[in-house]
Amino acid sequence: MERDLYKKILIATDGSESGKQAINAGMEIARLSQGKVYALYVIDTADYPQGMGDPKWKTVIEEHFKTFGLELTAVVEEAAEAAGAEVEFVILEGHPAEKILNFAEKRDVDMIVIGSVGKTDVERFLLGSVSEKVVRNAKVPVLVVHRKRE
Repeated sequence: MERDLYKKILIATDGSESGKQAINAGMEIARLSQGKVYALYVIDTADYPQGMGDPKWKTVIEEHFKTFGLELTAVVEEAAEAAGAEVEFVILEGHPAEKILNFAEKRDVDMIVIGSVGKTDVERFLLGSVSEKVVRNAKVPVLVVHRKRE
C-alpha cells in the first residue's frame, strides 16, 4: 500500500457494534498510511419524535444525542492513540448520508469508512441504508464494515 494513498480518512460512526469495528478498521488504515482521521458522528434529526412542540423536550433530546456523540469521542481517541493517528472528532446534525457525503467533499477526504447495521431488505426499502447511500454517491472509495457474527 502506498503511504500517501489515504492521507485523509473519514470514519463515520454511530455507536453501533459495526460502527466501533469501522473505527478500528479506519484507524488501522490511518496507521498504515500515516494519515489523518476525521471521526464523524451525525445526529439524525429524523430520529426526533414527530410534533415535538415543547422546546424544552427538544432541548433534552438534542443534549442526549450530543452527550452520546461526545462519549464516542473517547472510543475514537483511544483507537487513534493506539494507532498513532491524528484525529479530529466532528458532530453534525441532519440526514447522516447527506452530512457524511458533504463533509467528505468539503474536507477532500481520500476514503470513507462506515459501519453497516445490517438492515433487512424490507427495512432498506422502507427506510434506506446510510451506508448504501454513501457507497452509491461517494466520489472516493468507501469501506463498509459489517458487524462480526458470533
